[in-house]
Amino acid sequence: MKFFDRSALRPGVEPKECFSWALFDAANSGYSTVVLTAVFNAYFVSTICADADWATFAWSTTVACGNAVSMFLMPVIGRMADLRASKKKWLAAATLLCVVATALLAFCGPQTYAWAISMIVLSCLGFNVGETLNSAFLPEIARPEAVGKVSGWGWSLGYVGGLFTLALCLTVVLVGEKAGFANDSLVAASNVITAVVFFVLAIPSILFLKERSKARDQNISWGAAWRDSVAELRDTLSLLSTYIDFARLVLCGFLYQCGIATVITLAAVYASAVMGFGLIETLIMVLVVNITAAIGAFGFGYVQDRLGHKLALALTLVVWIAMVVTAASAQNAAVFWAAANLAGLAMGSSQSAGRAMVAVLAPAGRLAQFYSFWNMALWLSAIVGPITYGAVTWATGNDQRLAIIVVGFFFVFGLCALIPINLKRGEAAAQISQRAQASLRD
Repeated sequence: MKFFDRSALRPGVEPKECFSWALFDAANSGYSTVVLTAVFNAYFVSTICADADWATFAWSTTVACGNAVSMFLMPVIGRMADLRASKKKWLAAATLLCVVATALLAFCGPQTYAWAISMIVLSCLGFNVGETLNSAFLPEIARPEAVGKVSGWGWSLGYVGGLFTLALCLTVVLVGEKAGFANDSLVAASNVITAVVFFVLAIPSILFLKERSKARDQNISWGAAWRDSVAELRDTLSLLSTYIDFARLVLCGFLYQCGIATVITLAAVYASAVMGFGLIETLIMVLVVNITAAIGAFGFGYVQDRLGHKLALALTLVVWIAMVVTAASAQNAAVFWAAANLAGLAMGSSQSAGRAMVAVLAPAGRLAQFYSFWNMALWLSAIVGPITYGAVTWATGNDQRLAIIVVGFFFVFGLCALIPINLKRGEAAAQISQRAQASLRD
Protein backbone atom coordinates (compact mmCIF):
# COMPACT_ATOMS: atom_id res chain seq x y z
CA MET A 1 0.00 0.00 0.00
CA LYS A 2 1.47 3.28 -1.09
CA PHE A 3 0.61 6.71 0.26
CA PHE A 4 -0.25 9.13 -2.57
CA ASP A 5 0.24 6.40 -5.19
CA ARG A 6 -0.39 7.32 -8.81
CA SER A 7 -3.03 4.63 -9.34
CA ALA A 8 -5.52 6.68 -7.30
CA LEU A 9 -4.85 9.88 -9.25
CA ARG A 10 -6.22 11.16 -12.53
CA PRO A 11 -3.89 11.28 -15.55
CA GLY A 12 -1.57 14.26 -15.35
CA VAL A 13 -1.83 14.58 -11.57
CA GLU A 14 1.51 14.09 -9.83
CA PRO A 15 1.79 12.77 -6.25
CA LYS A 16 3.39 16.11 -5.30
CA GLU A 17 0.22 17.96 -6.31
CA CYS A 18 -1.98 15.50 -4.41
CA PHE A 19 0.22 15.86 -1.34
CA SER A 20 0.00 19.66 -1.63
CA TRP A 21 -3.79 19.43 -1.83
CA ALA A 22 -3.94 17.15 1.23
CA LEU A 23 -1.51 19.39 3.10
CA PHE A 24 -4.10 22.17 3.07
CA ASP A 25 -6.23 19.98 5.34
CA ALA A 26 -3.22 19.82 7.65
CA ALA A 27 -2.91 23.61 7.50
CA ASN A 28 -6.48 24.55 8.38
CA SER A 29 -6.98 21.76 10.93
CA GLY A 30 -4.80 23.65 13.38
CA TYR A 31 -7.37 26.45 13.36
CA SER A 32 -10.36 24.19 13.99
CA THR A 33 -8.43 22.21 16.61
CA VAL A 34 -6.91 25.04 18.65
CA VAL A 35 -9.34 27.92 18.15
CA LEU A 36 -12.69 26.16 17.84
CA THR A 37 -12.12 22.93 19.79
CA ALA A 38 -9.39 23.05 22.43
CA VAL A 39 -8.28 26.49 23.57
CA PHE A 40 -10.04 29.66 22.49
CA ASN A 41 -13.61 28.41 22.93
CA ALA A 42 -13.01 27.59 26.59
CA TYR A 43 -11.09 30.86 27.01
CA PHE A 44 -14.00 32.79 25.49
CA VAL A 45 -16.46 31.24 27.94
CA SER A 46 -14.30 31.31 31.08
CA THR A 47 -12.29 34.53 30.66
CA ILE A 48 -13.82 36.85 28.08
CA CYS A 49 -17.35 36.15 29.34
CA ALA A 50 -16.31 35.28 32.94
CA ASP A 51 -18.35 32.03 33.01
CA ALA A 52 -21.66 33.85 32.80
CA ASP A 53 -24.82 31.72 32.38
CA TRP A 54 -25.10 32.99 28.81
CA ALA A 55 -21.41 32.44 27.96
CA THR A 56 -21.82 29.07 26.18
CA PHE A 57 -24.74 30.45 24.19
CA ALA A 58 -22.68 33.55 23.31
CA TRP A 59 -19.82 31.41 21.98
CA SER A 60 -22.10 29.16 19.95
CA THR A 61 -23.89 32.21 18.54
CA THR A 62 -20.56 33.83 17.57
CA VAL A 63 -19.47 30.76 15.63
CA ALA A 64 -22.95 30.58 14.10
CA CYS A 65 -22.58 34.16 12.85
CA GLY A 66 -19.31 33.26 11.14
CA ASN A 67 -21.00 30.38 9.39
CA ALA A 68 -23.99 32.55 8.47
CA VAL A 69 -21.71 35.08 6.77
CA SER A 70 -20.06 32.18 4.94
CA MET A 71 -23.44 30.94 3.75
CA PHE A 72 -24.23 34.41 2.41
CA LEU A 73 -20.94 34.98 0.57
CA MET A 74 -19.83 31.53 -0.55
CA PRO A 75 -22.35 31.17 -3.40
CA VAL A 76 -21.02 34.39 -4.94
CA ILE A 77 -17.41 33.35 -4.45
CA GLY A 78 -18.16 29.89 -5.82
CA ARG A 79 -19.76 31.44 -8.90
CA MET A 80 -16.77 33.72 -9.46
CA ALA A 81 -14.41 30.79 -9.00
CA ASP A 82 -16.30 28.67 -11.51
CA LEU A 83 -16.71 31.29 -14.23
CA ARG A 84 -13.20 32.74 -13.91
CA ALA A 85 -11.54 29.38 -13.19
CA SER A 86 -9.98 31.03 -10.15
CA LYS A 87 -10.47 28.53 -7.32
CA LYS A 88 -6.80 28.74 -6.35
CA LYS A 89 -6.77 32.56 -6.15
CA TRP A 90 -9.78 32.55 -3.86
CA LEU A 91 -8.19 29.76 -1.85
CA ALA A 92 -5.14 31.97 -1.27
CA ALA A 93 -7.27 34.98 -0.27
CA ALA A 94 -9.40 32.94 2.14
CA THR A 95 -6.27 31.47 3.71
CA LEU A 96 -4.78 34.91 4.29
CA LEU A 97 -8.01 36.16 5.89
CA CYS A 98 -8.16 33.25 8.33
CA VAL A 99 -4.45 33.50 9.19
CA VAL A 100 -4.56 37.24 9.94
CA ALA A 101 -7.81 37.09 11.95
CA THR A 102 -6.51 34.14 13.98
CA ALA A 103 -3.29 35.98 14.82
CA LEU A 104 -5.31 39.02 15.92
CA LEU A 105 -7.18 36.90 18.47
CA ALA A 106 -3.99 37.30 20.52
CA PHE A 107 -5.27 40.76 21.55
CA CYS A 108 -8.36 39.37 23.28
CA GLY A 109 -8.87 39.54 27.05
CA PRO A 110 -11.62 39.89 29.66
CA GLN A 111 -14.72 41.65 28.25
CA THR A 112 -13.20 42.21 24.78
CA TYR A 113 -16.48 41.02 23.33
CA ALA A 114 -16.54 43.05 20.11
CA TRP A 115 -12.94 42.25 19.14
CA ALA A 116 -13.24 38.53 19.90
CA ILE A 117 -16.53 38.18 18.05
CA SER A 118 -15.26 40.12 15.01
CA MET A 119 -12.07 38.07 14.69
CA ILE A 120 -13.91 34.77 15.13
CA VAL A 121 -16.45 35.71 12.45
CA LEU A 122 -13.70 36.75 10.00
CA SER A 123 -11.53 33.71 10.71
CA CYS A 124 -14.53 31.39 10.33
CA LEU A 125 -15.30 33.01 6.98
CA GLY A 126 -11.76 32.48 5.73
CA PHE A 127 -11.68 28.93 7.05
CA ASN A 128 -15.02 27.97 5.47
CA VAL A 129 -14.30 29.49 2.06
CA GLY A 130 -10.86 27.89 1.93
CA GLU A 131 -12.16 24.48 2.95
CA THR A 132 -14.91 24.61 0.31
CA LEU A 133 -12.59 25.58 -2.53
CA ASN A 134 -9.99 23.02 -1.51
CA SER A 135 -12.69 20.31 -1.53
CA ALA A 136 -13.69 21.34 -5.05
CA PHE A 137 -10.24 20.23 -6.28
CA LEU A 138 -10.83 16.63 -5.11
CA PRO A 139 -12.70 15.34 -8.19
CA GLU A 140 -10.05 16.93 -10.43
CA ILE A 141 -7.27 15.07 -8.58
CA ALA A 142 -8.69 11.63 -7.73
CA ARG A 143 -9.98 8.92 -10.03
CA PRO A 144 -13.73 8.33 -9.49
CA GLU A 145 -13.14 4.90 -7.94
CA ALA A 146 -10.57 6.32 -5.49
CA VAL A 147 -12.18 9.53 -4.22
CA GLY A 148 -12.80 7.96 -0.81
CA LYS A 149 -9.18 6.94 -0.50
CA VAL A 150 -7.82 10.33 -1.59
CA SER A 151 -10.34 12.17 0.59
CA GLY A 152 -9.18 10.01 3.50
CA TRP A 153 -5.56 10.99 2.79
CA GLY A 154 -6.55 14.63 3.16
CA TRP A 155 -8.51 14.13 6.37
CA SER A 156 -5.85 11.93 7.97
CA LEU A 157 -3.09 14.39 7.08
CA GLY A 158 -5.39 17.11 8.37
CA TYR A 159 -5.46 15.54 11.80
CA VAL A 160 -1.70 15.18 11.72
CA GLY A 161 -1.56 18.93 11.06
CA GLY A 162 -3.95 19.60 13.92
CA LEU A 163 -1.86 17.33 16.11
CA PHE A 164 1.33 19.17 15.17
CA THR A 165 -0.18 22.59 15.89
CA LEU A 166 -1.69 21.40 19.14
CA ALA A 167 1.61 19.86 20.25
CA LEU A 168 3.39 23.16 19.67
CA CYS A 169 0.73 24.98 21.67
CA LEU A 170 0.89 22.42 24.48
CA THR A 171 4.67 22.79 24.65
CA VAL A 172 4.36 26.57 24.89
CA VAL A 173 1.67 26.29 27.59
CA LEU A 174 3.71 23.83 29.68
CA VAL A 175 6.89 25.94 29.42
CA GLY A 176 4.93 29.15 29.94
CA GLU A 177 3.14 27.91 33.05
CA LYS A 178 6.43 26.72 34.51
CA ALA A 179 7.91 30.16 33.83
CA GLY A 180 4.93 31.85 35.50
CA PHE A 181 3.25 33.40 32.46
CA ALA A 182 -0.41 34.37 32.81
CA ASN A 183 -3.14 32.30 31.12
CA ASP A 184 -4.00 35.25 28.84
CA SER A 185 -0.46 35.26 27.44
CA LEU A 186 -0.48 31.51 26.88
CA VAL A 187 -3.77 31.63 24.95
CA ALA A 188 -2.47 34.55 22.89
CA ALA A 189 0.67 32.58 22.03
CA SER A 190 -1.46 29.62 20.97
CA ASN A 191 -3.38 31.82 18.53
CA VAL A 192 -0.18 33.17 16.97
CA ILE A 193 1.31 29.67 16.65
CA THR A 194 -1.88 28.45 14.97
CA ALA A 195 -1.80 31.30 12.46
CA VAL A 196 1.86 30.76 11.58
CA VAL A 197 1.48 26.99 11.09
CA PHE A 198 -1.63 27.54 8.93
CA PHE A 199 0.26 29.98 6.70
CA VAL A 200 3.35 27.81 6.29
CA LEU A 201 1.51 24.54 5.58
CA ALA A 202 -0.87 26.20 3.10
CA ILE A 203 1.95 27.46 0.86
CA PRO A 204 2.40 24.19 -1.14
CA SER A 205 -1.28 24.07 -2.13
CA ILE A 206 -1.10 27.66 -3.39
CA LEU A 207 2.07 26.89 -5.35
CA PHE A 208 1.40 23.44 -6.79
CA LEU A 209 -2.36 22.96 -7.22
CA LYS A 210 -3.36 23.27 -10.87
CA GLU A 211 -6.48 25.03 -12.09
CA ARG A 212 -7.84 22.51 -14.58
CA SER A 213 -11.26 24.03 -15.16
CA LYS A 214 -11.71 26.41 -18.09
CA ALA A 215 -12.73 30.04 -17.64
CA ARG A 216 -16.15 30.86 -19.02
CA ASP A 217 -16.41 34.56 -18.14
CA GLN A 218 -13.31 36.45 -16.99
CA ASN A 219 -15.10 39.80 -16.83
CA ILE A 220 -18.04 38.94 -14.62
CA SER A 221 -18.78 41.63 -12.01
CA TRP A 222 -19.65 41.14 -8.35
CA GLY A 223 -23.22 42.26 -8.99
CA ALA A 224 -23.60 39.85 -11.88
CA ALA A 225 -22.00 37.10 -9.81
CA TRP A 226 -24.48 37.74 -7.01
CA ARG A 227 -27.43 37.62 -9.38
CA ASP A 228 -26.01 34.52 -11.01
CA SER A 229 -25.40 32.88 -7.63
CA VAL A 230 -28.99 33.51 -6.56
CA ALA A 231 -30.18 32.10 -9.87
CA GLU A 232 -27.73 29.21 -9.47
CA LEU A 233 -29.03 28.50 -5.98
CA ARG A 234 -32.56 28.42 -7.36
CA ASP A 235 -31.30 26.20 -10.16
CA THR A 236 -29.63 23.85 -7.68
CA LEU A 237 -32.79 23.72 -5.59
CA SER A 238 -34.82 22.97 -8.70
CA LEU A 239 -32.34 20.22 -9.62
CA LEU A 240 -32.80 18.46 -6.29
CA SER A 241 -35.85 16.67 -7.67
CA THR A 242 -33.61 15.32 -10.46
CA TYR A 243 -30.61 14.62 -8.22
CA ILE A 244 -32.74 13.08 -5.49
CA ASP A 245 -29.87 11.12 -3.98
CA PHE A 246 -27.73 14.25 -3.73
CA ALA A 247 -30.68 15.98 -2.04
CA ARG A 248 -30.93 13.16 0.48
CA LEU A 249 -27.19 13.32 1.07
CA VAL A 250 -27.47 17.06 1.78
CA LEU A 251 -30.20 16.38 4.35
CA CYS A 252 -28.14 13.58 5.90
CA GLY A 253 -25.02 15.75 5.96
CA PHE A 254 -26.89 18.64 7.55
CA LEU A 255 -28.20 16.43 10.34
CA TYR A 256 -25.02 14.61 11.31
CA GLN A 257 -22.89 17.71 10.84
CA CYS A 258 -25.13 19.49 13.36
CA GLY A 259 -23.76 17.03 15.87
CA ILE A 260 -20.16 17.18 14.66
CA ALA A 261 -20.13 20.98 14.61
CA THR A 262 -21.40 21.02 18.18
CA VAL A 263 -18.69 18.61 19.36
CA ILE A 264 -15.98 20.64 17.61
CA THR A 265 -17.26 23.94 18.95
CA LEU A 266 -18.06 22.93 22.52
CA ALA A 267 -15.92 19.90 23.41
CA ALA A 268 -13.51 21.89 25.59
CA VAL A 269 -16.40 23.74 27.21
CA TYR A 270 -18.04 20.41 28.15
CA ALA A 271 -14.74 19.02 29.41
CA SER A 272 -14.21 22.08 31.59
CA ALA A 273 -17.78 22.57 32.87
CA VAL A 274 -18.78 18.93 33.42
CA MET A 275 -15.53 16.99 33.90
CA GLY A 276 -13.45 19.77 35.49
CA PHE A 277 -10.63 19.65 32.95
CA GLY A 278 -8.04 22.43 32.99
CA LEU A 279 -6.19 23.92 29.99
CA ILE A 280 -3.31 21.43 30.00
CA GLU A 281 -5.57 18.39 30.50
CA THR A 282 -7.84 19.59 27.71
CA LEU A 283 -4.89 20.10 25.37
CA ILE A 284 -3.56 16.61 26.11
CA MET A 285 -6.99 15.08 25.54
CA VAL A 286 -7.46 16.82 22.19
CA LEU A 287 -3.89 15.87 21.26
CA VAL A 288 -4.65 12.18 21.80
CA VAL A 289 -8.01 12.47 20.05
CA ASN A 290 -6.28 13.93 16.99
CA ILE A 291 -4.11 10.81 16.79
CA THR A 292 -7.24 8.66 16.92
CA ALA A 293 -8.87 10.89 14.30
CA ALA A 294 -5.89 10.69 11.94
CA ILE A 295 -5.89 6.88 12.16
CA GLY A 296 -9.65 6.75 11.67
CA ALA A 297 -9.67 9.10 8.67
CA PHE A 298 -6.80 7.30 6.93
CA GLY A 299 -8.14 3.81 7.58
CA PHE A 300 -11.70 4.66 6.64
CA GLY A 301 -10.49 6.11 3.35
CA TYR A 302 -9.68 2.54 2.31
CA VAL A 303 -12.76 1.12 4.02
CA GLN A 304 -14.97 3.49 2.01
CA ASP A 305 -13.68 2.25 -1.34
CA ARG A 306 -14.04 -1.42 -0.28
CA LEU A 307 -17.32 -1.40 1.64
CA GLY A 308 -18.83 1.57 -0.18
CA HIS A 309 -19.22 5.16 0.93
CA LYS A 310 -22.75 4.69 2.26
CA LEU A 311 -22.02 1.75 4.55
CA ALA A 312 -18.81 3.38 5.75
CA LEU A 313 -20.69 6.57 6.64
CA ALA A 314 -23.40 4.56 8.41
CA LEU A 315 -20.75 2.87 10.56
CA THR A 316 -19.30 6.22 11.60
CA LEU A 317 -22.74 7.51 12.60
CA VAL A 318 -23.23 4.46 14.83
CA VAL A 319 -19.90 5.29 16.48
CA TRP A 320 -21.07 8.89 16.98
CA ILE A 321 -24.23 7.68 18.71
CA ALA A 322 -22.14 5.47 21.00
CA MET A 323 -19.92 8.47 21.77
CA VAL A 324 -22.88 10.61 22.86
CA VAL A 325 -24.22 7.88 25.15
CA THR A 326 -20.78 7.40 26.70
CA ALA A 327 -20.09 11.13 27.19
CA ALA A 328 -23.52 11.87 28.65
CA SER A 329 -23.16 9.08 31.21
CA ALA A 330 -19.48 9.68 32.07
CA GLN A 331 -18.90 10.19 35.79
CA ASN A 332 -15.10 10.00 35.72
CA ALA A 333 -12.25 11.06 33.47
CA ALA A 334 -11.55 7.55 32.13
CA VAL A 335 -15.05 7.13 30.70
CA PHE A 336 -14.96 10.63 29.22
CA TRP A 337 -11.60 9.85 27.61
CA ALA A 338 -13.21 6.81 25.99
CA ALA A 339 -16.01 9.00 24.63
CA ALA A 340 -13.50 11.55 23.33
CA ASN A 341 -11.59 8.89 21.42
CA LEU A 342 -14.80 7.50 19.94
CA ALA A 343 -15.44 11.03 18.65
CA GLY A 344 -11.94 11.16 17.19
CA LEU A 345 -12.38 7.81 15.45
CA ALA A 346 -15.64 8.90 13.86
CA MET A 347 -14.93 12.57 13.15
CA GLY A 348 -12.55 12.49 10.21
CA SER A 349 -14.14 9.32 8.86
CA SER A 350 -17.67 10.73 8.64
CA GLN A 351 -16.55 14.04 7.17
CA SER A 352 -14.31 12.29 4.64
CA ALA A 353 -17.13 9.94 3.62
CA GLY A 354 -19.54 12.83 3.08
CA ARG A 355 -17.05 14.76 0.93
CA ALA A 356 -16.35 11.64 -1.14
CA MET A 357 -20.06 10.98 -1.69
CA VAL A 358 -20.52 14.50 -3.07
CA ALA A 359 -17.74 13.77 -5.57
CA VAL A 360 -19.71 10.71 -6.74
CA LEU A 361 -23.05 12.49 -7.03
CA ALA A 362 -21.97 15.89 -8.45
CA PRO A 363 -21.86 16.43 -12.25
CA ALA A 364 -18.31 17.16 -13.41
CA GLY A 365 -19.24 20.54 -14.90
CA ARG A 366 -20.88 21.76 -11.69
CA LEU A 367 -18.37 20.80 -9.03
CA ALA A 368 -18.05 24.18 -7.32
CA GLN A 369 -21.82 24.67 -7.53
CA PHE A 370 -22.64 21.35 -5.86
CA TYR A 371 -19.82 21.60 -3.32
CA SER A 372 -20.96 25.14 -2.47
CA PHE A 373 -24.49 23.86 -1.88
CA TRP A 374 -23.14 20.96 0.20
CA ASN A 375 -21.04 23.28 2.29
CA MET A 376 -23.94 25.70 2.72
CA ALA A 377 -25.83 22.82 4.32
CA LEU A 378 -22.83 22.11 6.56
CA TRP A 379 -22.55 25.78 7.55
CA LEU A 380 -26.25 25.80 8.35
CA SER A 381 -25.61 22.79 10.55
CA ALA A 382 -22.76 24.68 12.21
CA ILE A 383 -25.35 27.31 13.10
CA VAL A 384 -28.20 25.05 14.17
CA GLY A 385 -26.17 22.47 16.13
CA PRO A 386 -24.13 24.72 18.46
CA ILE A 387 -27.02 27.15 18.98
CA THR A 388 -29.27 24.22 19.92
CA TYR A 389 -26.69 23.09 22.46
CA GLY A 390 -26.18 26.63 23.79
CA ALA A 391 -29.92 27.25 24.02
CA VAL A 392 -30.46 24.04 25.99
CA THR A 393 -27.72 24.96 28.47
CA TRP A 394 -29.08 28.47 28.88
CA ALA A 395 -32.68 27.29 29.31
CA THR A 396 -31.77 24.55 31.81
CA GLY A 397 -29.33 26.44 34.03
CA ASN A 398 -26.24 25.09 32.26
CA ASP A 399 -27.26 21.41 32.09
CA GLN A 400 -24.53 20.28 29.68
CA ARG A 401 -25.39 16.59 29.95
CA LEU A 402 -28.93 17.15 28.72
CA ALA A 403 -27.58 19.32 25.93
CA ILE A 404 -25.27 16.60 24.62
CA ILE A 405 -28.13 14.07 24.71
CA VAL A 406 -30.14 16.42 22.49
CA VAL A 407 -27.15 16.58 20.14
CA GLY A 408 -27.19 12.77 19.90
CA PHE A 409 -30.54 12.89 18.11
CA PHE A 410 -28.88 14.70 15.19
CA PHE A 411 -26.77 11.58 14.55
CA VAL A 412 -29.80 9.31 14.85
CA PHE A 413 -31.80 11.38 12.37
CA GLY A 414 -28.78 11.59 10.05
CA LEU A 415 -28.55 7.79 10.00
CA CYS A 416 -32.24 7.58 9.14
CA ALA A 417 -31.77 10.05 6.26
CA LEU A 418 -28.82 8.02 4.92
CA ILE A 419 -30.76 4.77 4.50
CA PRO A 420 -32.74 5.64 1.29
CA ILE A 421 -29.70 7.06 -0.60
CA ASN A 422 -28.83 5.04 -3.75
CA LEU A 423 -25.30 5.94 -4.90
CA LYS A 424 -25.45 4.01 -8.18
CA ARG A 425 -28.63 5.80 -9.21
CA GLY A 426 -27.19 9.16 -8.15
CA GLU A 427 -23.93 8.59 -10.02
CA ALA A 428 -25.86 7.63 -13.17
CA ALA A 429 -27.88 10.87 -12.93
CA ALA A 430 -24.66 12.90 -12.65
CA GLN A 431 -23.15 11.17 -15.69
CA ILE A 432 -26.27 11.77 -17.77
CA SER A 433 -26.09 15.47 -16.88
CA GLN A 434 -22.41 15.60 -17.77
CA ARG A 435 -23.04 14.05 -21.20
CA ALA A 436 -25.94 16.44 -21.81
CA GLN A 437 -23.75 19.46 -21.01
CA ALA A 438 -21.00 18.15 -23.27
CA SER A 439 -23.42 17.72 -26.19
CA LEU A 440 -24.72 21.27 -25.71
CA ARG A 441 -21.17 22.65 -25.87
CA ASP A 442 -20.49 20.63 -29.04
